[in-house]
Amino acid sequence: MKIEYLGHSCFLLQAKSGARFLTDPYDGIGYPMPRADAECVLCTHGHFDHHNLAGVRGVREVIEKSGSYERGGVSICAVDCFHDDVRGAKRGKNVVFILEEGGVRVCHMGDIGELPRRDLIAAIGRVDVLLVPVGGTYTVDAEGALAWAEALRPLVTVPMHYCCEDCSLDIAPLRAFVQAAGEARCVFLPSASFDASEVPAWAGKVVIPQRAKHV
Repeated sequence: MKIEYLGHSCFLLQAKSGARFLTDPYDGIGYPMPRADAECVLCTHGHFDHHNLAGVRGVREVIEKSGSYERGGVSICAVDCFHDDVRGAKRGKNVVFILEEGGVRVCHMGDIGELPRRDLIAAIGRVDVLLVPVGGTYTVDAEGALAWAEALRPLVTVPMHYCCEDCSLDIAPLRAFVQAAGEARCVFLPSASFDASEVPAWAGKVVIPQRAKHV
């Protein structure tokens, strides 16, 4: 599975079958989302910066509820959790998506705002690639993201939902997470994409892809 970072919490995942899945298409955050084509969009919740369906071409299906799905040779497990640390009282629910192809499991945490709990850890299961928010304010912060990485023990952790140079949201920059994780542990990729087959070589690392630019 090829994984490309399109900014914020948006990733384009392409299966070996050619099926394309897009997570959390965004708008209104200070920079435009790159053009994207995907048959299936996975939305973790309905906020504007995670639910810009108009920005995606070729969409045939939107998945935004918990359950089990099979699409294009990829197994998808969607698990309910909370967008905050008060059981949804502030910001409601969030859906965690786990996509599995060829034994490789990619977990997208959406805007998770709660810290690890035993039942949620069990529901998520084994993780190879963890896509986790790190910016705080609306989600877990750097320390919370690291707590999830410690609880789920993925092969690699990929940060998302942080403030970059042209982001207008009040969230922490990437450097706060890099400092918390330890820069020596971080692998800074030269491009926006990587293949899941590369992950074993980075075991235990934080992998930071470039953000794909709007064209």
